[in-house]
Amino acid sequence: MPTDQRTARRLVAIVCAAQVFVQLGAGYWPVLMPDLMTRWSLTNSEAGWITSAFYATYMVSVPVLVTATDRVDPKRVYLLGVGFTTIAHFAFGLLAEGFWSALALRGLAGFGWAGTYMTGLKLLADQVDNKMMSRAVTGHAASIGISGAASYLLGDLLADAFGWRLAFASAGLTAAIAWVAVALMVPARPHQARPAGPAAAMFDFRPALRNRSAFAYSLAYCAHTLEMNALRGWGVTFLVWVAASSGRTGELLSPAVVVTVLGLLGTLMSVLGNEASIRFGRRRLIAAAMVLSILTGALIGFLGSLGYWIAVGLIVLYGMIIWLDSSSLTAGAAGSADPARRGATLAVHSMLGYGGGFVGPLAIGWTLDLSGGMSPLGWGLAWAMVALLMALALVAFVRIRPRELEGDLAMRK
Repeated sequence: MPTDQRTARRLVAIVCAAQVFVQLGAGYWPVLMPDLMTRWSLTNSEAGWITSAFYATYMVSVPVLVTATDRVDPKRVYLLGVGFTTIAHFAFGLLAEGFWSALALRGLAGFGWAGTYMTGLKLLADQVDNKMMSRAVTGHAASIGISGAASYLLGDLLADAFGWRLAFASAGLTAAIAWVAVALMVPARPHQARPAGPAAAMFDFRPALRNRSAFAYSLAYCAHTLEMNALRGWGVTFLVWVAASSGRTGELLSPAVVVTVLGLLGTLMSVLGNEASIRFGRRRLIAAAMVLSILTGALIGFLGSLGYWIAVGLIVLYGMIIWLDSSSLTAGAAGSADPARRGATLAVHSMLGYGGGFVGPLAIGWTLDLSGGMSPLGWGLAWAMVALLMALALVAFVRIRPRELEGDLAMRK
């Protein structure tokens, strides 16, 4: 553990800066997808598979990699993840030529992120005290959110200036900078005694799954991430299609700018939403956000097809609603967990979340192809499909009725 606040602040700053550099490539595939779909003659379903490959490998890797940090220095796991992210971005820029190569390389990037996202947070948790931990978590989440949002605009600008291959290669370069910074400036975790009991118990997730309250929050997080990644993966493509079909191709707010602004607003909404859940009730806030997202999702494709500015307004509104309960759900799962099982509970939470992230982009692509391609009807049905899946999750969340957390005002009444 750091012995003074100056050391702790330095560690938080280094890790948060590293996460910014790693996450700068996050939006490059979604923002460049319309051009690459045309260049490689991809179907909507194929584009959805490439987007979802990232979340598929994350989903299956994160339980092992995050749980392993209880016994392996998180720095080592983090460097492994950043290393694979670096390779994936460089290789995409150099080698991607169509569906299969893009699918494999986006999957490799998902494995890299599984070893980077939660392990970066665990790296901080092991080396800062409880007083600094709250700020460390906030800074960690904000750095990833802001960088992820900026990546859409940056990827668009770099591709316009230097081509899409060099854009992806630049993401590999920034990830490599993050690897070097952490390798040289972050200390190794002090030696910890090996926990008693067989090693297999470390990967026993059954107690976490039996925790009904934590599981309810994680199930809602699964649906939340499903619609969030559907929007992240297809939001730019939807706006590009609306602009082209309406003849408005020279707008001040390009699709990349819109999604960048949306990501920044989403980070703010996530923080505000968690504060609201503390004041007014966590279940109430989450259920309200789910209802609003269902209503907006059911309409966005049909109404957004009427004009570019209508689509922009609806996309921004939809995204702000989606992000509203993001922190509340993760805090709910963590707060409902048995302290001795919190690591396993968060691994299950993350796995379910990115399982939803895997389904969301696919649901959009499949629905578009089954409805005859991109059209007002196709987009209307695609977003409505996401709303339907969210409605099913809302029913499950309400029926399980997870508990409020200690400290929530609603619990004190």
